[in-house]
Amino acid sequence: MIRVLLVDDQQLVRAGLRMLCESDPEMEVVGEAADGGAAVRLAQQLRPDVIVMDLRMPGVDGTTATGRILADRPGTRVLVLTTFDDDDHLYPALAAGACGFLVKDASPGELLDGVRRAAAGDSPFSPDVLRRLVAKALRPAEPPRPALTTITDREREVLALVGVGLSNPEIAERLHLGVTTVKTHVANLMTKTRSGNRVQLAVVAAQAGLVS
Repeated sequence: MIRVLLVDDQQLVRAGLRMLCESDPEMEVVGEAADGGAAVRLAQQLRPDVIVMDLRMPGVDGTTATGRILADRPGTRVLVLTTFDDDDHLYPALAAGACGFLVKDASPGELLDGVRRAAAGDSPFSPDVLRRLVAKALRPAEPPRPALTTITDREREVLALVGVGLSNPEIAERLHLGVTTVKTHVANLMTKTRSGNRVQLAVVAAQAGLVS
């Protein structure tokens, strides 16, 4: 038997999920929770195999609850079932350890199959969600932003102004510095960022988010 815990803040949704899961002879609904805090407590008490988890709930949300549950019981399988399939909900839930992600317009058969697959160690996803994950994985990776941990606050200001194309005299006027001082800052920045010229320095400024 697959022991299932249902987590959703809507009682009607939980009732429908219970009826659906209990229609499958391989599943047993061992409990219900209306928020993430209750889900964490019941997961410890009931030790379900699969938790069907909503994300947006009052109090402790589903993503936070998932992380807490899996920190205590890493073998538990958390299957997200939510109305929201946007990236702001998808990636945090997966980062918290959810094994799959289904949207609430899934058919009853898809949901039951998802619970079975989750219990078997698989990762069930709604087709649209899976396509988006694959597309993201196939996109060229963005170049890492330079950490710039070794530059000073003043050098950061100079770098930002180099990034928008200001000359040394213009930077000096903007920051109320001498031109020689600005030249020194620029030279230090080139050394610290391994830039060969001002163009490369401007690219570093852009990658670091110092210019729009």
